[in-house]
Amino acid sequence: MTNHQTFFDFEADFVESLRCIPMQVRYKLDTCGIKLKLSDWHQMSQAEREALVELPCTTETEIQSYRHYLEQLIVTRTGVPAKQLPIEPHPEWMDSTNLPASVQEKAQEVGVAIATQQWEALTPLQRFALIKLSRSGHENKNFPKAVREFHLL
Repeated sequence: MTNHQTFFDFEADFVESLRCIPMQVRYKLDTCGIKLKLSDWHQMSQAEREALVELPCTTETEIQSYRHYLEQLIVTRTGVPAKQLPIEPHPEWMDSTNLPASVQEKAQEVGVAIATQQWEALTPLQRFALIKLSRSGHENKNFPKAVREFHLL
């Protein structure tokens, strides 16, 4: 894999094998509006997983290309069409001025107060990771690791 891709330190235990869906791919899934279950991810080859990491998904053309590639891949691997997700027109992670309540609450649970200036200084992918890791029902063991990694202590 290329070095310019962003993997977080808290993902280090699965980056080589890509046995879990990394945050940068989850970010792309939310961007293109496709649900990808871990069981579907596991049916993909290592090369296919790496392609989902490496393919760009920023411009409208890239987003549509990524979506089409992923839809084809899911149906090929599972025999079932990809589940569509609504695409948030103004996702929370793109708003550097508004710290979501879920992130504030999760931070308080681990004894951290995140200042607005700290939130503003994060990249959209870092904000995305904190939002995802703070959601109820999500395995939250990586939230404190992400807080440390992003220098929010």
